[in-house]
Amino acid sequence: MTIVPQFPLGSVLLPHMLLPLVVFEPRYRQLVADLDRHDHRFGVVLIDRGSEVGGGEIRGAVGTIARVRDLATLPDGRSTLVCVGTERFRVVEWLPDDPYPLADVEPWPDDPDDPGTADEAAAMFAGYDRCRDIFTRNGIDVGPRPAFDPELAVSTYQVTASSPLGDFDRRQILLGHGAGERARRLADHLDLAATTLAFRLGEG
Repeated sequence: MTIVPQFPLGSVLLPHMLLPLVVFEPRYRQLVADLDRHDHRFGVVLIDRGSEVGGGEIRGAVGTIARVRDLATLPDGRSTLVCVGTERFRVVEWLPDDPYPLADVEPWPDDPDDPGTADEAAAMFAGYDRCRDIFTRNGIDVGPRPAFDPELAVSTYQVTASSPLGDFDRRQILLGHGAGERARRLADHLDLAATTLAFRLGEG
């Protein structure tokens, strides 16, 4: 992995997370046309400042590779894509747009010395379930509880994607060096989210 096309968004893509897209800007239509050259993948980074449309945005330095699972071209020239997040990466250098954003990137695998513990996983799930319980008590349907992967390296991302967190909080989880750090950060974020939810819904 070296030079990878990029699709900066106003939302965070996490590994193992689905990403539907509708592509209409000329620069990203060209990216879609070039997907065969790039192994049907591109990077997604969070926009720190600016808009998804028009260019000139300030982009984050960490993201996730999106691999295209399904692609359809609409009669008006737009494209619809369904992608899935795969591995994390760090941006080594942003290159000139040509015409879409390009970056020299390096993979960012999990720290093998921080796989996480059963207690850290339990704290993460406790915070997640506390948020669900607050919604349910207040008549908000959150649907059935997802079946999370038994591997903490995966479930930390799944829980993050299913939690009532904003995108900057989600990026803080993505920045965890290993599964254990992600679980610890997620437990803290979910504890704060639950307290905030309870206050907003009149419970505290």
